[in-house]
Amino acid sequence: MTPRELRLLATPKAVPELRHHLRDLDFDVRLCATELLTNVINHVGEGTPVTVRVIGEPGHGHTRIEVTDPDTRTLPVLLSASATSESGRGMALLDALTDRWGVDQAPDRKTVWCELS
Repeated sequence: MTPRELRLLATPKAVPELRHHLRDLDFDVRLCATELLTNVINHVGEGTPVTVRVIGEPGHGHTRIEVTDPDTRTLPVLLSASATSESGRGMALLDALTDRWGVDQAPDRKTVWCELS
């Protein structure tokens, strides 16, 4: 599979657009990509320019999902959300679904990534 790359602004309307763009991929791939995008909207800010990349062949090896944004200060945090919490589950969901996840930092951007088998 050729890597897919999509540049967009992190807005609530971009979430279903991203899901549609990845519609032929596995549900877990779409879910992880939209969770990472939602994290940018909620914690970096609405309207932030992002690049979403999906690399690999779902169902044949592993798939890597990357979301790059220009804010080097705001990093994802794995929280323990209670049953009544209204937020804080995104990275816990990502942690449960993926084999691993992390952050690559550069002077002018960060990339939050995850990998699924």
